[in-house]
Amino acid sequence: MIVGAGGVRPCNLAFGVDQFNPKTESGKRGIDSFFNWYFFTFTFAQMVSLTLIVYIQSNVSWAIGLGIPAALMLIACVVYFVGSKIYVKVKASGSPLTSVAQVIVVAMKKRKLKPVDQPWLTLFMYIPPKSINSKLPYTDQFRFLDKAAIITPQDQINPDGSPADPWRLCSMQQVEEVKCLFRVLPIWASQIMYCVALVQLHTYAVFQAVQSDRRLGNSEFKIPAASYVVFMMLSLTFFIPIYDRVVVPFLRRIRGKQGGITMLQRIGIGIFLSIITMLVSGIVEEHRRTIALTKPTLGDAPRKGAISSMSASLLIPQFTLGGLSEAFASVGLIEFYYKQFPENMKSIGGSLFYCGLAGSSYFSSLLILVVHRTTEGAATGNWLSEDLNKGRLDYFYYMISGLGVLNLGYFLLCSRWYKYKGNRDTLELELQLEVNGEKKMQSDKTLV
Repeated sequence: MIVGAGGVRPCNLAFGVDQFNPKTESGKRGIDSFFNWYFFTFTFAQMVSLTLIVYIQSNVSWAIGLGIPAALMLIACVVYFVGSKIYVKVKASGSPLTSVAQVIVVAMKKRKLKPVDQPWLTLFMYIPPKSINSKLPYTDQFRFLDKAAIITPQDQINPDGSPADPWRLCSMQQVEEVKCLFRVLPIWASQIMYCVALVQLHTYAVFQAVQSDRRLGNSEFKIPAASYVVFMMLSLTFFIPIYDRVVVPFLRRIRGKQGGITMLQRIGIGIFLSIITMLVSGIVEEHRRTIALTKPTLGDAPRKGAISSMSASLLIPQFTLGGLSEAFASVGLIEFYYKQFPENMKSIGGSLFYCGLAGSSYFSSLLILVVHRTTEGAATGNWLSEDLNKGRLDYFYYMISGLGVLNLGYFLLCSRWYKYKGNRDTLELELQLEVNGEKKMQSDKTLV
């Protein structure tokens, strides 16, 4: 299962976007919408599996419940192979990680060289004829990597313009591709802390539901505690079509940008909403705990504690905010990784998102361990006691919201420093004028 998901999830994003022509207006809009609808479909499928499939497994038959997903995957495979002849298929052009390693190794070998003047003109330039990557302009960030493209007397160049030894000389194009990777990593680090808030909605928020009144109206039917996560998915699936069909066109007319707002602005809004989500979660938990300790309870939850008479419906706002946060930040991050990586690293960009999710789970476990050991002997007691009424889960939520504020500040600093991936074709006129001495080179920030 892990091997299959690891192969499908990062690659189907890149494969899906390859079906659009990025050189046309309709293709650009199609790419922007694809990320929204991909996440919509992905979340809708999760919602069906958590409700319908789980119901069949629990009340009908485990064999049928497990057979339905297997049959659907078989149908998906058949549809994929039947339509394989009409798909746009970008041929692999070798391992992109080899090029990354070459730039780092050569830059280390040439670390004692002095930086060159006008690097956009003097660094070694070569692009393989069959390269699928767009030509990148020079940027003045991570300038220590520029030394990998400095030509020395010992370097030899083949008649076709390629370096004789790629482990001794790299092109400026290769260097800029590695810079693209390095620029994304600080933004990726902020994703880890952002996703910690989402992790709590799948764990401790469910424990809140366990010790709340989950009865539906005046009936005795109880909504399963784990099913409250569906409200998070519902808010995401409802909002994404509205965002794609209403919000984006409106912002596009006002601001004149293809996506309405920039990718980093979209991610920043999502991170801000995650902070609000944790604050609301803390307020609701404080209210739930107070009612459990001061008013009659509804019995005891197995291996937990007293069930608060607070309606579990009060948990819906925090799940709704979590879904809206994902609609902005998670979709924005996937789009950001795809568009900011070189073309031959698109699948790596897709895998980076899932690596961030995994990292957030590990970091959340570390936070829980630290809180357990720190508060175990405190006067307030263990914040994360198995019985939430004896703990202070609200303090834990407030702590995560505080860390979220720090993370948002860090993200804003990275966003201010970040330079979006450019295209050298848009700079040919400026470079030609520079060669002719008719104007001086503008700053890279202005050009890019």
